[in-house]
Amino acid sequence: MAVSWRSWLANEGVKHLCLFIWLSLNVLLFWKTFLLYNQGPEYHYLHQMLGLGLCLSRASASVLNFNCSLILLPMCRTLLAFLRGSHKIPSRMTRRILDKSRTFHITCGVTICIFSGVHVAAHLINALNFSVNYSEDFVELNAARYRHEDPRRILFTTVPGLTGVCMVLVLFLMVTASTYAIRISGYDIFWYTHNLFFIFYMLLVLHVSGGLLKYQTNLDTHPPGCIYLNQTGYPEVVLGNLPQHFPDSLPRGFSKPEELVQNTFVKICMEEPRFQANFPQTWLWISGPLCLYCAERLYRCIRSNKPVTIISIISHPSDVMEIRMVKENFTARPGQYITLHCPSVSALENHPFTLTMCPTKTKATFGVHLKIVGDWTERFRDLLLPPPSQDSEILPFIQSRNYPKLYIDGPFGSPFEESLNYEVSFCVAGGIGVTPFAAVLNTLMDDWKSYKLRRLYFIWVCRDIQSFSWFADLLCTLHNKFWQENRPDYINIQLYLSQTDGIQKIIGEKYHALNSRLFVGRPRWKLLLDEVAKCNRGKTVGVFCCGPSSISKTLHKLSNQNNSYGTKFEYNKESFS
Repeated sequence: MAVSWRSWLANEGVKHLCLFIWLSLNVLLFWKTFLLYNQGPEYHYLHQMLGLGLCLSRASASVLNFNCSLILLPMCRTLLAFLRGSHKIPSRMTRRILDKSRTFHITCGVTICIFSGVHVAAHLINALNFSVNYSEDFVELNAARYRHEDPRRILFTTVPGLTGVCMVLVLFLMVTASTYAIRISGYDIFWYTHNLFFIFYMLLVLHVSGGLLKYQTNLDTHPPGCIYLNQTGYPEVVLGNLPQHFPDSLPRGFSKPEELVQNTFVKICMEEPRFQANFPQTWLWISGPLCLYCAERLYRCIRSNKPVTIISIISHPSDVMEIRMVKENFTARPGQYITLHCPSVSALENHPFTLTMCPTKTKATFGVHLKIVGDWTERFRDLLLPPPSQDSEILPFIQSRNYPKLYIDGPFGSPFEESLNYEVSFCVAGGIGVTPFAAVLNTLMDDWKSYKLRRLYFIWVCRDIQSFSWFADLLCTLHNKFWQENRPDYINIQLYLSQTDGIQKIIGEKYHALNSRLFVGRPRWKLLLDEVAKCNRGKTVGVFCCGPSSISKTLHKLSNQNNSYGTKFEYNKESFS
């Protein structure tokens, strides 16, 4: 089916425009810097010594400075959450761009890796050229101490060389630990290595302080390529004759004897060229974003320094645990997430979890659901839940029970905050991916009339039947609420059981409303979206997905396709930044 340009522009247009602007700025920076060091008169003698390596190293450095400053901005999560929730950004399209912050962070990271490789390769060539092209005439321009000095000594005995090697090692650790396999199997490794960026930025500031690359300062009194009055062979040049002892006394600026013959008029200067190290500019690029990020981290540290009060711990089937808490002055919007930090489990490590229950005007309780996967959640569960011998599903908070201290940070913004801002929302959850929608459903229980949402399609796909019991009570209560208010079309619930082994009713007659909406097999996504388009002709439907990548890719592709009902689908995907 053909692509719908309305849907494509809504889902991809602004994203590709921002990418084009960012890419254009990178290309412009690279090209301008390359031309400056290739043709700039102040770098004439340095370019003669280093050649293409000089241009590539400095051009790549400009791109690195630019991206090292931008990569921190998407990680200012509190600032992004404020901008997203403030009325200063009324445009939904602009707010949705903020949801791409994690993708932009990764894009900048990949760019830093690529141009770091270019930068390192160029400087390896520069180190070799400094050694081979050692200049007796311009001693202060040399980084080598003598001709044919071992280039490895230049790399490991200078500040730029040592800091560069250390930065490559730090970057290698950060990149390898950021791969999907390591993040899934050992999140703590990813977390610890990623915080090495503080060391990376300190090394980056020191890296440019060595002053190995110098430019000429006296261009007015010594134009590049001119002949100094006291230069050996000067009388012969003035007379238009070649020096008898060529090539040792060939004047500066000439590489071949033919050039002397062709140049009847020779520039004469009365002063030797003087050189000076470039003023370090890296700190100008990174100081603003780095200070902003550090200020936010300090604010978050102060905000999260008081532990929460745990109200109850609930053990759910399929290794899911629910924690209900209260904290003074804590507010959050449906769809947002928080990070949990338990010092008894890990001194520094923290993990993001979507809020499944938000505090309201009438109750201060909020909660999260945790899937027990990995070392951190297993240790956390062992601290909070009693031994298996104690057959208790719901554990109320009792003063005699010593819960470990638990700290939270947040809340932070999420694409699912927009689910209540559409007139029609199509929400798809896979397994534990239902958690972002749980807070939305809980909010609708309290007051649905104050939001723009007037129709909600809720699709939940699980592998085993017991998983539906996590929010079975909530779904049934919500369904009955709208039936009693004569709004049966407000919410459309469809539950899909992907594995048919041991099929049975959810929990008997207690959840009769859900039993009638339980389907065996996988959803036929195209038919579902066509039905939604048919029932909502000419409207804009918000599509929200939190689940496996296979479902996400399918929905993303279908959202961009054309339909015969004039319905536009705007796709949103969960992405913790």
